[in-house]
Amino acid sequence: MPPWWNGDGSQSTRGGRDAARLSSAGGYNAGVNFRTVVWVMAMLAAGVAQGATFEAAAAPGANYAVAEFRLWVPAGATRLAATLVLVPGSNGDGRAAVDDPVWQGFAAQHRLALVGCYFKDKPHPEGFIEQYANVAQGSGEALLDAMQSFAGQAGHAELASAPFLLWGMSAGGEFNYEFTAWKPERVVAFVVNKGGIYYTALTPPAARAVPGMLFIGGADLDSRKDIIRGLFALNQRGGARWALAEEPGAAHIVGRSRDVALVFFEDVMALRLGQDGLVPIAKGTGWVGDAKALSIAPVAAGRPPAYPVAWLPTERVARAWLAMETGKPFEPPQP
Repeated sequence: MPPWWNGDGSQSTRGGRDAARLSSAGGYNAGVNFRTVVWVMAMLAAGVAQGATFEAAAAPGANYAVAEFRLWVPAGATRLAATLVLVPGSNGDGRAAVDDPVWQGFAAQHRLALVGCYFKDKPHPEGFIEQYANVAQGSGEALLDAMQSFAGQAGHAELASAPFLLWGMSAGGEFNYEFTAWKPERVVAFVVNKGGIYYTALTPPAARAVPGMLFIGGADLDSRKDIIRGLFALNQRGGARWALAEEPGAAHIVGRSRDVALVFFEDVMALRLGQDGLVPIAKGTGWVGDAKALSIAPVAAGRPPAYPVAWLPTERVARAWLAMETGKPFEPPQP
């Protein structure tokens, strides 16, 4: 059974349907819940999503030709709690994603910086394999260097070491997965979203302890689905606090995954952001999502089944996960 399960079953002491499909720059095409739209409009009406932007770039590196970044900082934030990193699909320019009102509203509410990334491979014969996703070869360091630059430009020294929430689509999800494997101590939580090429199979124990959400689309390529299912099953066997979430009928699109990720990020931040750094998730906490039985239950409720099941940080996230699996509505974050 996964190590995050209480062996004796005891209680640990710690513990809408799509209304529109919006397109934004940087390769994001997200299905947005109507309540999310209302939430964003309320945040904008309150004037909290005003801010400033800054630019940074790295010289070409070993595994990339282009590494350029844009920072957005919400107005009035005296100290930023974390950085939400947005990485688009294959060789896409995701810098404009920091202008997205959904991300800006969420960042302003939670004192987050937004960073949009633009990575581009050097020409090579296997163009379907994004070399920059292999972050340990240079692209990861380019992001860290950019954060050092942004810390000075924005007058927020905390950005040099602030932890990351990693959101990405397709190759962006590949980048997130590999970054978590490379620098798990820097990651609050991460999202894998329908990518197809990964460089790491079994991640280190510290990476398996980072909460993750791995999204697949029911109508996406079988190869992508099988690869991500395999990564999930392997690492979940090693105790990974990750969830596999499948959206029925979704192809290679964002779909409802951003709505689920907003709930996931919000609840994980409440559990992991401490005064003195990142707080580990205590053994025996959280919820279990059983995709075969289409059910959820607290981790402490009993022994898990013999097949891989999702680990979910809270009941609210578990209900959002179940809603995605069954094609039903759920409540997004509220202002």
